[in-house]
Amino acid sequence: MKNTIYENIKQTANPRAILVGLNVNRSESDFERSMDELKELTKAIDIDAVCTVTQALPSPDRSTYIGSGKVEEVRSSLDVFDANIIIFNDTLSPMQLRNLEKALDTEVIDRTGLILQIFARRAKTREARLQVEYAQLQYMLPRLAHMRKALSRQGGGSGRLSNKGSGEKQLELDRRRIEHRMAELRRELDAVEKERVTQRGKRINSGMPRISLVGYTNAGKSTIMNNLLRLYGGDAYDEKQVLEKDMLFATLDTSVRKIAAPGRRPFLLADTVGFISELPHSLVKAFRSTLDEAKFADILLEVIDFSDPEYRYHMDVTKETLTEIGAGDIPVLYVFNKSDVVQEQQKDNSQLVMDVPRMMDDRIYISAKADDSLDTLIEFIEKKLSESEAEYELILPYSEGAVLSSFNERGIVKSTEYLPEGIKIVATLSASDATKYQEFFSCNLG
Repeated sequence: MKNTIYENIKQTANPRAILVGLNVNRSESDFERSMDELKELTKAIDIDAVCTVTQALPSPDRSTYIGSGKVEEVRSSLDVFDANIIIFNDTLSPMQLRNLEKALDTEVIDRTGLILQIFARRAKTREARLQVEYAQLQYMLPRLAHMRKALSRQGGGSGRLSNKGSGEKQLELDRRRIEHRMAELRRELDAVEKERVTQRGKRINSGMPRISLVGYTNAGKSTIMNNLLRLYGGDAYDEKQVLEKDMLFATLDTSVRKIAAPGRRPFLLADTVGFISELPHSLVKAFRSTLDEAKFADILLEVIDFSDPEYRYHMDVTKETLTEIGAGDIPVLYVFNKSDVVQEQQKDNSQLVMDVPRMMDDRIYISAKADDSLDTLIEFIEKKLSESEAEYELILPYSEGAVLSSFNERGIVKSTEYLPEGIKIVATLSASDATKYQEFFSCNLG
């Protein structure tokens, strides 16, 4: 099946959109926030938002979502602003989409369709492309009936000799094609997920701490990843970089990199897809295997754009999404990025100026582009990792050299002494490590 929305946007030289929002029992601030976010989503797919039309109703109109008067206003605005796309700030029913396109005689996209198109453009790896295509087909499937409704009345007859209308036949063919393709995609995704599980198993078995960057889209996760790689990623830094751009959903693919700061234990850092309010459930479901990196992390670094006035709301959305994917119980450290911007604002307003970087309980205030902030962030992570650990003295038989090699690679060995009976080491172990290697304990140093 062709993705008609994506094709139309690509073929339009200068896509110009009218944004339409309906406020149904929302506070004014929540509604404005949602509309501002719609503008950013539109910008992310290179569409120029030339006009915004809003309305308040107790409930959406069943046929056209907005009232008939507003439909006329939108239609008039098409000519006035030379627009060729209408983008709604909510998910529309198949019937509403069909009625609006008929009344307005132009392309109509809802919020879910818009996000799907952004994801389709951003998907780079095979897994991301498969996930997006699966979500797109899920989105299209219930909308087929209205696409073929006009044709389904053709044909006639009754009983055993009755003929289904050509529209109904085509609808069934379309549905079968989509369901067949979805089954193919599901098999391919299952295979990819098995590979991911195998890779994740190797990382877990390595014993190296696993840290995942999570948070609202465009908060600075990829900036933190790239600058940590620049400082502590070792050779081939350019090859390890992830896409970093000031836009919503700049990256969809989960990237895992090793960070090894001198004098600190190395850890594995995962950069995950950003969250957003009203993220389509089909996308959360399609990207579940990718988001599982957060579920299997030892610590989550929730990156927050501290300069954004809506940062508390973004934190609420992140918390809800983490709970939805099963990562709600993972320990979280809150990384307030762009704190230097807030610091400058405080200076301009003659307020008490906060220090940056600054650690406070489970929070840290940083600038992702400043080296001293990143050094403090590494210290912050190390402090958290050490909370559930203790030092142990172990005697490793010489036949267990692989264990010592693993400990050294993870940076948890404090001292080593070679004795006739074995290798005496002092190492910092987690509770799980302590259980795993307790047969080699000489003593617990506390």
